[in-house]
Amino acid sequence: MNFLIAGLGNMGSEYEGTRHNIGFDVLDELVSKHGGKFAIDRLAAMAEISFRGKTITCIKPTTYMNLSGKAVRYWLEKKKIPIERLLVITDDIALPISRLRIRGNGTDAGHNGLRSVFEELQTTEYPRLRYGVGNDFPRGMQVEWVLGKWRNEDLPLIKIKNSKAVLVVESFVYMGLERTMNDYNKIEITL
Repeated sequence: MNFLIAGLGNMGSEYEGTRHNIGFDVLDELVSKHGGKFAIDRLAAMAEISFRGKTITCIKPTTYMNLSGKAVRYWLEKKKIPIERLLVITDDIALPISRLRIRGNGTDAGHNGLRSVFEELQTTEYPRLRYGVGNDFPRGMQVEWVLGKWRNEDLPLIKIKNSKAVLVVESFVYMGLERTMNDYNKIEITL
């Protein structure tokens, strides 16, 4: 059984360590944990790992956030993975920094990466893991917030939360969406 896990973000050193790139960071930790390595391939940095007898294709689109859907659609089709075995990981300002939320569907909520996935797949009925980045920014400064680097005082929590996000991905692959939602959506992540 094959799965596609797409972590959204932007390629380039200027985006490393930013809130908007958390999808890349979670995938880096997942792939490293399972002994994989990313290599640049069509529209994405791609790695394949195995987990409990399942093959997981992990992609970090090289298309930049606003065109992420092109890479997601390409790899779904290339690997012949059904949409219910896709998981998109993205930052979310509507969730506090202490929360992760996995869902089977939903709107893009103004997120350009999710909007691109919708435009390419023509559906909002696909699983996504929303990683809370909080909204502690002045009015009109949303772009600067998501493209900004984590504050030093947030980094210890982010380290714990990234490891928890990896467990959510593994649970999605092994236990399924419903069980994973029940097990993780209510958890408050603290130091």
